[in-house]
Amino acid sequence: MTRYLAALERELDLLGGLGWAPRVRIETIFFGGGTPSLLDPEPLAAILVRLRDRFAVAPDAETTVECNPESVTRAKLEAYRAAGVNRLSLGVQSLDDAILPRLGRLHDQRGARLAFEASRDAGFSNVSVDLMYGLPGLDLEGWSRTVDAVLDWQPEHLSAYGLTLDAGSLWGAAGVGGLPPEETVVAQYWRLTRAAAERGFEHYEISNYARPGFRSRHNQIYWRAAEYLAAGPGACGFVGRVRYANARATPRYCQTLEEGRLPVDTFEEVTPRQRLAERLILGLRTADGVPAAWLDARLLGDAPLRRTIAAWREERLLADAGDRVRLSAAGFLVSDALFVDLL
Repeated sequence: MTRYLAALERELDLLGGLGWAPRVRIETIFFGGGTPSLLDPEPLAAILVRLRDRFAVAPDAETTVECNPESVTRAKLEAYRAAGVNRLSLGVQSLDDAILPRLGRLHDQRGARLAFEASRDAGFSNVSVDLMYGLPGLDLEGWSRTVDAVLDWQPEHLSAYGLTLDAGSLWGAAGVGGLPPEETVVAQYWRLTRAAAERGFEHYEISNYARPGFRSRHNQIYWRAAEYLAAGPGACGFVGRVRYANARATPRYCQTLEEGRLPVDTFEEVTPRQRLAERLILGLRTADGVPAAWLDARLLGDAPLRRTIAAWREERLLADAGDRVRLSAAGFLVSDALFVDLL
């Protein structure tokens, strides 16, 4: 941990020393997973101080820490808040004590609820809860109990992701039993969508729901294809026309910085065609959609895609709203099929 923190501070110094850094204004800060809440408050505060020393940070910058329920206490969260953290994202995933161990989670239902209560006791008024559906052994009734319980906590924001089995993951490689059928996963999606709407949440992105005024400002930077800096092992950034990723292995990340070099491992310059496609895909993930002119530009000379878009409109999966185009809630559910064509 000591070596890692020293390397991270050195990376912030190097980034802050780049020629364009004085022109940068940081609007959001996000401590993302692994488990950032393993950090004690003092080193987390030191990172924020270092960042503010090297860059202009907006006074009202949204500053989020992802937290696993078992790794937080009221005292720790109070210290985070004193350091400048103003938003928490709790990785609850499930409230089913039979499923949580299969996910490798170290908390139980009671621990998740206590972590949320600790966030309120510590003074946080902007708390997001992460959930997963489509999990092995999860039926519609069990998912409904989790959804209703979490909504009863009255968080400001909710993220819910369907389970995907990446090829490099243990379950992706070895397989996992008890996965619900597709129709059950779809029913779980609709159960959350309707329950969240009844509680006043806006379904503002495929997997995200927010009370009015509590959209994730940080994630909207991604969905609007704007620029963001990356720091830390495996972190990914996008600056100008360049997308880049840091070295993933922490020892190599640290060694590179100890040698006085930024730990960029891979990068690519995004072409105008890629840029247009990505802006369309990212923007269509949101309820705001995209300017119709962007889609028209992509359709030029592509008759098969034009027919696909026409079919989506006819099936009410894609709708026109003034000078913008957006997906419906049903379109969100099957959006990956369209996104492949857009690329």
